[in-house]
Amino acid sequence: FTHAWIADSQMVWADPYQCLALCAVNTQTIKLGTNVTNPSSRIAPVTACNFATLNALAPGRVIMGIGTGNTSRRTLGMPAARLSELRTHAEVCRGLWKGETVPYQEGDRRRQIRFLRSEVEFINLKDPIAIYVAASGPKTLELAGEVGDGVILFGVVGDSLLEYTLSHIRRGAERAGRRLKDIYILVATAFHLTKSGESLTEIQQAVGPLVTSECNIFALSVRDPSELPPDIRDELMAFKNAYRTPDAPVERRHLDLYSGYCLEFKPEHARLVTERMIKQTTLTGTAEEIRARVTRMAAFGVQQVAIAGGQSAIANFARNVIHQDQIGRP
Repeated sequence: FTHAWIADSQMVWADPYQCLALCAVNTQTIKLGTNVTNPSSRIAPVTACNFATLNALAPGRVIMGIGTGNTSRRTLGMPAARLSELRTHAEVCRGLWKGETVPYQEGDRRRQIRFLRSEVEFINLKDPIAIYVAASGPKTLELAGEVGDGVILFGVVGDSLLEYTLSHIRRGAERAGRRLKDIYILVATAFHLTKSGESLTEIQQAVGPLVTSECNIFALSVRDPSELPPDIRDELMAFKNAYRTPDAPVERRHLDLYSGYCLEFKPEHARLVTERMIKQTTLTGTAEEIRARVTRMAAFGVQQVAIAGGQSAIANFARNVIHQDQIGRP
């Protein structure tokens, strides 16, 4: 593997920066990043310092993956960040990493900030830190194409979703005078190697939590459903209310609503997670089918596939997909 990604959702996973620091001091070549942080969990100067510190531990191997924080915010019962906040957060971090003095604002207070002791070894500003923007909706995809060194796509495996997302990334890139081929495209997705005679129910248990999360975000990310790919539009929009608001006080209803989010498959989602949607949003199938799909994704311009899941899924992918065929290596 060439990259290792750590999630940043404080109510679901461990703290990413402690994990990444451990990774940094125990590796030499693999690139390390968040998949993904957001503008709301930490102020931009703290985020910038976190990555600059990691860059001192793993020089030139650090990537900031950042999005609007769907998971980390919704599990708090809070809305995701606005695109303007995402843009500003990225701009502040990028400027600080360049050693610049940058504008910074909290409420009505506007200040100029910079790292004050960048010449010492606390942080590393010499080696560049890339910014990859995670995106699903049209406006976020275009922002990613405009400002990101790379783009992180969740569950974009089928041709229809690839065409949809890449067209919006291209639009944003061209608006900024850039080309799509200049932007690194990464797809993070679930992986499941099917067995002979395996039932749909068994496959749903393996990949269903991520299929539901990814498709729900696609459905919530568009104001006009007609923007979605026509051949899977209805199936995607069916996920819009996958997480129904429970009959509970607003102060605590998210605790039930997102219990087991991304981790546990809920029976009420079985009718939504069809074989067709599994194929559209995950790498599920035989080893030969998965290698063919990864090759197809590479033809669209995808440069990396990141496997979401535990150690067994990652080891299984390495053993049965990578080692058998190096095409589309993650």
